[in-house]
Amino acid sequence: MSYRIVSDSSSNILKLDNADYKSVPLTVVLGEKQFVDDENLDVRAMVEEMSKSKEKCSTSCPNVFDWLEAFKGASECFAVTITSNLSGCYAAAVQAKNDFLNSNSDAKICVIDSLSTGPEMELIIEKLQELSGEGVGFEEAEKAVREYLEKTHLFVSLESLNNLAKNGRVSHTVAKIAGVLGIRVVGTASEDGYLEPIHKCRGEKKALETMKNEVLKKGFKGGKLRIAHCENPSAAEKFKNMILEVYPESDIKIRECTGLCSFYAEKGGCIIAFEA
Repeated sequence: MSYRIVSDSSSNILKLDNADYKSVPLTVVLGEKQFVDDENLDVRAMVEEMSKSKEKCSTSCPNVFDWLEAFKGASECFAVTITSNLSGCYAAAVQAKNDFLNSNSDAKICVIDSLSTGPEMELIIEKLQELSGEGVGFEEAEKAVREYLEKTHLFVSLESLNNLAKNGRVSHTVAKIAGVLGIRVVGTASEDGYLEPIHKCRGEKKALETMKNEVLKKGFKGGKLRIAHCENPSAAEKFKNMILEVYPESDIKIRECTGLCSFYAEKGGCIIAFEA
C-alpha cells in the first residue's frame, strides 16, 4: 500500500526520499518583499534581512489551488498541516480536499491538523512513511497516525519572540522578556495548538537543561526525538548529547529550520519534538 504524503513547508521537510511526497510552501512577507518557503529560499539571508528591517513582517499560507496541485494524481493522500490556531493552512487543505473529492470520487484524502509545527510534523510524516512501507491500508493508517499524535510533544527554546508578538501569537509583554539580560523562553505546543510559554531561563545552558527536564517529565524513554534549529547548530548538538547521556539508544536527528519555522523561531531558536 502506497499513499502520497503532503505537508506545508513548516514541517521543514521539502523533499523526502523513498516516498511519494510533496511540500506546499508558505510565504514570509517582509514589507513588500516575499520569501517563498521552498528549496530555492536562502533562509540565512531572509533571517538576516528580517533582523535588520523595521518593516512589518507576516506569513501567508498556501491557498486552495496550491493544495489541489499537490493532491493531483493521487488516489490516496495524507496532508499534514501546521496548527490551525497559527495558520489558515488546515482550512485551505480541507477545502481543497472537498473540491478534489467532488471530481475524484474514488480518491481518499485525510487532512491532519498537527496542532503543532516543525519537528512534530516531521514525526507524523515519518510515521506515515513507515505505515506506507508496511503496507498498512488507508483507514488503518489514519487511525494509527491519530493515535500516534497522542504520544508526540513539542518544546521550544527561543531567544526572541518579536515575530510571534507582531503576529499576535504571544503577548508583547512576554516577548519583551526574551533577549533581555540573556533571558530565553521555553515553551510548548498546548493541547489545542497554541504556543504556551512555560519557563523564563537565564542563558542558553539553563534553557536547554529546562527543556531536557520537560522532555523527561513528559515521558520520553529513548525513542524518536527530532531537533530543528535556526542558525544554532551548537545548541542542537548540546541538546542531543544531553538526551543521549540519559538514553544512549535514542533515535535523534537534527535539521535546520526552513523559512516558516525560521520566521517564528528566529535566530538562535531551537524546536524539539519527541515520542513519549
